[in-house]
Amino acid sequence: MQEDIVILDGGMSRELERLGAPFRQPEWSALALIETPDIVGRVHAEFIESGAEVITTNNYAVVPFHLGEERFAADGRSLIELSGRLARTAAARRKGVRVAGCVPPVFGSYLPQDFDPVQAPALLGEIVAGLAPYADLWLLETMSSIEEMEAAAKVSSAAAKPLWVSYTLEDDDPDPSAARLRSGEAVPAAVEAAVAAGAEAVLFNCSAPEVMETGLRQAAATVPDGVRIGVYANAFTKPADERPANDGIEEIRHDLDPDTYVRWARRWQALGATVIGGCCGIGCRHIEALSRGLKAPGQSS
Repeated sequence: MQEDIVILDGGMSRELERLGAPFRQPEWSALALIETPDIVGRVHAEFIESGAEVITTNNYAVVPFHLGEERFAADGRSLIELSGRLARTAAARRKGVRVAGCVPPVFGSYLPQDFDPVQAPALLGEIVAGLAPYADLWLLETMSSIEEMEAAAKVSSAAAKPLWVSYTLEDDDPDPSAARLRSGEAVPAAVEAAVAAGAEAVLFNCSAPEVMETGLRQAAATVPDGVRIGVYANAFTKPADERPANDGIEEIRHDLDPDTYVRWARRWQALGATVIGGCCGIGCRHIEALSRGLKAPGQSS
């Protein structure tokens, strides 16, 4: 396993804030694209220097949910393309670094009940078309339901690239033996749907580290040979049901320092995870620790 680990980058938003980019709701990380795109490029470069082998385009919040419908209609496509160019430029500076084109939940994080199958294809189509010239693979991030994932996978297939699907799990699942998506759907069914959609990797992101092991166990028992599994957890202090999604700037846990996060990652690795990185609140120092702690000296994937 050690030789096969792929290190993802971490969460963009707090690193943007650390370097001085504007950061607030409702625009979230999209605000940096609008006002300080140079800092977006710097964060990508710092993640690469820290050991990230896959960096993700910074368009997660370039959706009407965050920008508003008028601003998205006017500027969305250009901002999406900018996010792709910035990531591609950063990746080009180091051999082997890949760009994951972010395909986010277009109606807000953790809100499967708000998914609109009629409006989704057009919004997703803008994202895929804008990122297609720059991305090496598609990363469907923070998918809260099978329906949301399937819609994103269908639109992404218009620009053929490797497909990675990442689901977000309930932070406070009452059954510790069976993880569930934010929609309440069971992980095995979600994994099967992702594989049927063509996923080469099935990941779990933007949930607490404590819930990831159950999801990984179920995924490992479900995926066929050749499909990777992995994790990039967040560092929020409260589970999602105790904080409205996308409403204010959440506090970050102080107990998830880089060494602690690596200890979690080693447990995920032991369960078969071969793609590991970080989500909200997991920064460059964490990624550097992952790169040192999980990969053999001189190893790259």
